[in-house]
Amino acid sequence: MRAVQITRFGGPEVMDVVDLPEPEPGPGQRVFAVSTAGINYADTHQTENSYLARQELPLVPGAEFVGTADGGPRVVGLLEGGGYAERAAAHERLTWPVPDGVGDEQALAVVLQGATAWHLLRTSAHLAEGESVVVVAGAGGVGSLAVQLAKRWGAGRVIATASSSEKRELAERLGADATVDPALADDDPRPFTDALREANGGRPVDVVLEMTGGHVFDGSLAALGPFGRLVAYGTAARTPPSPVQAPALMAKSRAVVGFWLAHCMRRPQMMDAALDDLLAMVADGRLEPVVGGRYPMSAVREAHQDLLARRTTGKLVLDPTR
Repeated sequence: MRAVQITRFGGPEVMDVVDLPEPEPGPGQRVFAVSTAGINYADTHQTENSYLARQELPLVPGAEFVGTADGGPRVVGLLEGGGYAERAAAHERLTWPVPDGVGDEQALAVVLQGATAWHLLRTSAHLAEGESVVVVAGAGGVGSLAVQLAKRWGAGRVIATASSSEKRELAERLGADATVDPALADDDPRPFTDALREANGGRPVDVVLEMTGGHVFDGSLAALGPFGRLVAYGTAARTPPSPVQAPALMAKSRAVVGFWLAHCMRRPQMMDAALDDLLAMVADGRLEPVVGGRYPMSAVREAHQDLLARRTTGKLVLDPTR
């Protein structure tokens, strides 16, 4: 079968399209013919071996797919790896039927990134009606869904950050009440803090969903008011934030919460709660996944380059047949 394989760590250039034996299913697994594979920002960390889970070579990247097994129904599923391939072995407990009328790209937009947005707001931030929410990277895969969910679940004001006018316009179309350019934090977090509070009518914010790190994290934390929560779920800038000290949190009764969807995957009922809700909302038009591009497997390096250069919006996918 055709697959993307990594035999050394590095940037997009380490991914090669090769012929490999089909995967052997383990206990509780089935082998699925992959019609579409999802691409996530975490995959760029996987190629570098710079994410939370240590990687072992050689490896086939990819944590999600849409496909079928033995002529069965179309499902969307999550993997520990191996999605960038024509066939993938997945645990049946981590697959969900795709409703009629929901496309592969739409299903892939919600299975990992949508479930992340759902749990960031519900499980980690415990969003309450009327609270203000800052969504960092509001035009991205997680962010574009988090903007819509926060608005649907009663946020008083949704503020999205985005790095271009086109992305800020998209975030506003999806429901953001205001947008902020994260470049304000490039050299100093304070202008970014000021911009977030200004976008909230001059008031501190209640919730921040943060996936960048560095000055964006620092500026977001400073923008929180009493009992505010910052949920960190990524380090896209590859730059760690300043250390967070307990007295600084106590001084404003603030909280910093970490989130990684892998822990929900180990409690499948948590994934069921999110996916049942999200897929139903997509099927009846209440939630709009933003599809950012479908790349042939032969262009996998280009897909990662576009993602790293912030040239993309919404969900990126791979076509394993091309």
